[in-house]
Amino acid sequence: MSHITLSTRKSEEWKGIRIALAIAPQDISPDTAGKEAGDLRFNPSEQTATLSLGTKEKLTLEIVRRAGGALGKWVTKNKVTEVGIDTASFADLGPAPDKLAFALAEGILLGSFRFDKHKSKKEEPTPANIYFLNDDLKQVIEQAGIISEATNLARAWAHEPANIINPVTLAEWVQELAKVEGLKCTVIDDKQLAAMGAGALVAVGQGSANPSRLIVLEYQPPAGKDASPVALVGKAITFDTGGYSIKSVEGIVGMKYDKCGAMAVLGAIVAAARLKLKTPVVAVLTAAENMISDIAYRPNDILTTLSGKTVEIISTDAEGRLVLCDALTYAQQQFKPRAMINVATLTGGVVVALGDTRAGLFSNNDQLSNTLFAIGENIHERLWRMPLDDEYFELLKSVDADFKNSAGQRKAHPIVGGIFLKQFVSDETPWAHLDIAGVSDWDKEMPYCPKGASGFGVRLLVEYLRGLE
Repeated sequence: MSHITLSTRKSEEWKGIRIALAIAPQDISPDTAGKEAGDLRFNPSEQTATLSLGTKEKLTLEIVRRAGGALGKWVTKNKVTEVGIDTASFADLGPAPDKLAFALAEGILLGSFRFDKHKSKKEEPTPANIYFLNDDLKQVIEQAGIISEATNLARAWAHEPANIINPVTLAEWVQELAKVEGLKCTVIDDKQLAAMGAGALVAVGQGSANPSRLIVLEYQPPAGKDASPVALVGKAITFDTGGYSIKSVEGIVGMKYDKCGAMAVLGAIVAAARLKLKTPVVAVLTAAENMISDIAYRPNDILTTLSGKTVEIISTDAEGRLVLCDALTYAQQQFKPRAMINVATLTGGVVVALGDTRAGLFSNNDQLSNTLFAIGENIHERLWRMPLDDEYFELLKSVDADFKNSAGQRKAHPIVGGIFLKQFVSDETPWAHLDIAGVSDWDKEMPYCPKGASGFGVRLLVEYLRGLE
């Protein structure tokens, strides 16, 4: 995924370009090189460079991460093949050296990601080795590398268009990946889903030539820990036209990214396997293509979900909650998880509410919610908790079914999506719903992410799982 390889070496053995991290003096004028985090000053005669972290008062691990992204870009642009990072320079920066190294490594690898697979003409980047000059950091760098590459995997698969990845081909790709990663993979096709009673997931995909799939991945720790797993559930609408509630010309472009929730879940379980975490993990990917045809589902249809509850369709563009509700029911029935987290590009309303800075967090459990929020603040995959008061369910009441899939109005739009999903979650199951519609892909280049899929959620989920060790 990245042309840059990270590893460690002993400082005294290194003879090449040596990079030190530095804090800018407070009295440097704002327009002076070295003031801004990520500024890099190279002295070719001495083969040394200084990577600025900005001013001491503003230093955070996110600043270090962004500086790492700048370093990766500098290495790539200048076709540098080897550099060494002088970790002795970490001493006076404040955060612990392992935390600094981890954040810097993430920034380098995430910032060097590019997706140009389908371009007929492309310039292959020069392979580069970046060494942290401290062998004590070997494990930290390896862990950061695993998590970053899993994030880049999620980004790459999210970038694939619907003529490459649809529910059927996604299932095939995941099966091959599972073999490589040592994960158990079960694919349930549309006929099996219909026989099970998963009417919502089947209906969303029935208008497409590529029918729905439920893809289930299971990770068991090497020691065979006998414990209930954490269930991660991801929305994989491989393309969303909106169905008969069709999207606008502008709104339909970019709908290949409506699978970003499932790609985050996929990246997280791959990282869990590579890190050999001690917590069992189940990932459930709900794959469907929301298309229009003579057999597509319609407004006013009434669907029977896997839970047995019935749903009246108001909007066929509120399809994400339909595929998720059957997956949430399946995960609880089959695995009785200790906690369950679903990730989805669910609503445009959360973009209106939170923009592209934070994802919406909805939960029935304060402890789970607080833990996820704190992790998000720490790693800069930030969340904001939204309400799930029972009164919001009034907006979903139906005359002819148990409830509707949409209120049919913009009022409390992201909350209505969350309260719908809550109907399919047991009160005894700690559950969180992450609406990542505003942060799943960028329309411009970011400090350690190019334009396109962000991979948001992979690092958040992995840090949550690591915290259970």
